[in-house]
Parts: sequence; C-alpha cells; structure tokens
Amino acid sequence: MQTKSLRPLVFWPTFLILLAAVIASYLDLDAFLAVASSLNDAILNNFSWLFSLGSLYLLVMAVIVYFSPLGHIRIGGSDAQPLLSPLRWFSITLCTTLAVGVLFWTTAEPLYHYMGPPSSSGLEPGSSDAMLFAMSTMFLHWTFTPYAIYAVPALIFALVFYNLRLRFSISSMLEPLFGPKIKRFSGLIDAISLYALVAGMASSLGTGALTLAGGVGQYLGGETSPLRLGIIVAIIVTTFVLSAASGLQKGIARFSSLNAVLLLVLGVFVFAIGPTIFSLSLGVESFGIFIDNFFTKSLFTGSAGDDPWAQWWSIFYWAVWFAWAPVAALFLGKISCGYTVREFLRVNLLYPALFASTWILIFSGAALYYQAHTGIDLYAILNDQGVENVLYALFRQLPFSGLWIPLLLFIAYVSYVTAADSQTDAIGNLCTRGLTADSDLNAGITMKIIWGVIVGIVAWVMVSFVGIDGIKMLSNLGGLPALLIVLMATSSLWIWLKNPEQLRNVPTLTRNKREL
Repeated sequence: MQTKSLRPLVFWPTFLILLAAVIASYLDLDAFLAVASSLNDAILNNFSWLFSLGSLYLLVMAVIVYFSPLGHIRIGGSDAQPLLSPLRWFSITLCTTLAVGVLFWTTAEPLYHYMGPPSSSGLEPGSSDAMLFAMSTMFLHWTFTPYAIYAVPALIFALVFYNLRLRFSISSMLEPLFGPKIKRFSGLIDAISLYALVAGMASSLGTGALTLAGGVGQYLGGETSPLRLGIIVAIIVTTFVLSAASGLQKGIARFSSLNAVLLLVLGVFVFAIGPTIFSLSLGVESFGIFIDNFFTKSLFTGSAGDDPWAQWWSIFYWAVWFAWAPVAALFLGKISCGYTVREFLRVNLLYPALFASTWILIFSGAALYYQAHTGIDLYAILNDQGVENVLYALFRQLPFSGLWIPLLLFIAYVSYVTAADSQTDAIGNLCTRGLTADSDLNAGITMKIIWGVIVGIVAWVMVSFVGIDGIKMLSNLGGLPALLIVLMATSSLWIWLKNPEQLRNVPTLTRNKREL
C-alpha cells in the first residue's frame, strides 16, 4: 500500500498565496482592496452569463441523472455497504452545507430585497410585490440550485473514487474525459480548488466570529475588539480541529446530529410561536412565483437594464457556491459509499433543499412580517448594526427570548463547527498523497491542525484589521476556475450515461467503517 505523505505542490502554493494576501492587506489595505475588487468585478462582469447558465445546467443535469439508468448504480459497487445510516448521512450532509450562513441570512437577506428590489424590475420598495419578490428570491438563492452545485461534482467524485478507484484528487473527476494524462496537472487543479475553499472558510469563520461576538456583546457589553474576536476564533478552531481529527464516525457525526436536532427545535419554536399563518400563506404564494419564474430568475444577469443587482446577489452567490464546490465534493463524495446514485441525489440535493425551503418559509416569513406589519424596523437594525443582529432582534420579539438568545448563540457556534470540521477533513485529505478507496481515509491530526490554525489566523487578521470584504473577494476569485473545473467534470456524467456498465463491475472494498 502506498505510504501517505504531504503533497507539496498542493499545500505550499495555497499557503504562500494566502500568506502574501494577508501581508499585502496589512501593508497597504487600500491598494489590496482595489486590486481584489477590480479582479472580482472583472470576473463578474465578463462571466455573469456563464455562472448563471452553469448553475442552472447542474440542476438540470441532476434531474437527468436521477431518472436515467445511471440512477440505479451503487457507489462502491453492487456489494458495497453503507458507511453511515441514512439518518446520520442526511444530518451530516445537511449541516456541513447549511452552516451558520443560512441561519442568519434567511432573516437578513429578504429585508434587502424587500426594501431594495432590482431597479430594472420596476418594483416599489416595501410593496407587496417587493415582498413576494424577496421571498421567491430566497428560494432561488438557498434551495435547489446551490445544492445542485454541491451535489453534482460530489456525485462525480464518489463514482470516480469508489467505482473507478482513481486517486483522492479533484483532477480524478476529469480523468474519464481527458484520460490519465490529466494526472500531470493534478497538483495545480487541487491547489486552485484548495485556495478557494480555504479563503472561503476564512471568510465564513470571520463572519461567524463577528456573529458570535455580537451575541456575546449583548451580555458582556463593550465593543467587539480584536482580543475578543481572537478568543472566539481560537475556541471555534480548536473545536472543529479536534472534531475533524476524531474522524467521521465520532466528532463530525455527533456534532451534525446535535446541530440537526437544535435546528429542528429552533424551527418548530419559531413556526409555532411566530406569525404562522402569515408565513405559510406568503411562503406558498412565493414558492409558486419561484416555480413559475424559475428559468427567468435563474438566468437574470441585469445586462439589459444595466442593473447591478444580479451581480450583487444571484451571480455573487453562484460564484461563492462554485468556489466551494470542488473541495466540498471530496467530503460529500467520501461519505456516500454504499448508496445508489438516486439515494445520493435525494440526500444531497432534494431533502436539504426541502429543509431549506421550510426554513425560509419560517424565518424569512417572520422577518418580513415584523418589518411590514409591526413597528419594528429590522431593516434599520440591519443597516446600523449588521446582519448578525437581525436574528437576535427578531427573537427578542418572541416569548422566552432570555432563554432562546443564549441557545441561539450555541446553535450558531455548533453550526459553524459542524461545517468547518468536514471542510478541514477534506482539506487534510487533499494535501495528503496515498489515499485510496481501500485505505484509511484519514490524513491525520497534524495536517488538520495546520490548516485549522492557518484558517483561524487568516480569518482573525482579516476581520480584526482589514475587514471581511477583502477575504470574501479572495474567495470569489476562485469561483471562475472552480466553475470551469466543475463544468468539464460533468462530461464524465455524459460518458457514463451512455455506458453505465463501466461503473458496475468494481472490486469489493477492503476497508471498514471504523477506519473513517
């Protein structure tokens, strides 16, 4: 068996680029932000059409594969046994993709669209039509399309890794198209994808730290200082590194199960105590508009009316999801052995999208209700105090807020840890040579500690001294190459659709569950 070791061409370029970005931003912040912003704008201006078309294409591709004969193929071969129970598998998939972002953005984002719809739409801010637009847009941004962007490359990786027995590398997804010669570029492909994910993790960790610091500040008082942020970042990093190091069956699975239960309790409480009938009525009507205008909304770029809204929102999201997709595919594909392709698509796309739709119905509906029908100006809180304070302000209007707000802090903490430990696990594996479908898929604690510390330092420096926008733009710059990688990888699916038999006859895995 091949010995596991560091992949220097994957590890060092990513590490050095992030280090250079941190140093450059510290030495001359204005110049750094100007360069990052101009590059980010150039990508969005020139490739908006491709991000919009590519995201829709992946969703259509998922539907085609689901109803094709390929849907009956078992990941790992006909005799493969599942690594996880269906419920545990779903809880891990849900929580590693949902994360802390949807927890806070589902209350804040609809307020932006309600009070500031696209200029080209002709909608009056704060009107009933703007409210319907806001809710239907939430369904677009957070349900089927983003999960398709994650699920399709994850499925491709699962099949090439477990059924074709190729390397634990993003470049393996391209091998059915280009053949073994793609191996010579595997380090470059993996390094680009790793850079995008690590920058994205730092951005997410910085946002999560600000969110938790805002909640802690309600009890400790005072401003959010670099010291307070540093302590929060250190606690989060320590937790998710230890969780990832303990393996799939222990830390990641347990945190995911706890997170899923807490999210369920939180959702049921707000649904029962909040504006239930209003949320149901608005949600159903808005979902109908979302379905009716799905293709129009999915492909809206704002070019005809010179409207920047699409680049600020939809296309920005597609770039973020694509930037994260290749490395996220490694983890989601890794845990799917033993299930059929159709089961994979249900657990990684359909069920999480339905859960997110329900979450939007409850929380976005409540936020819009309080903004439109009470004297509480959540939009002013959003602009004056930030995204993280909208959810806290909403909960202060509900019974038992003194109990729920501390619990909300804990849920936000667990939500981020749950997502981060799976990503750290995938990063560690990607930087390790010698991982195969028959080997122990654990890179070891050293690699996970190294990347956990790197992500934590980048996040703390950026959020304390630079600002979160800089690192977000760094993450988005990885969206274009990741988009191209994912689109090329879908050629593998077309090849298998023509000849699914090449995925059936595979040798039985020699590894067992405990090795994960």
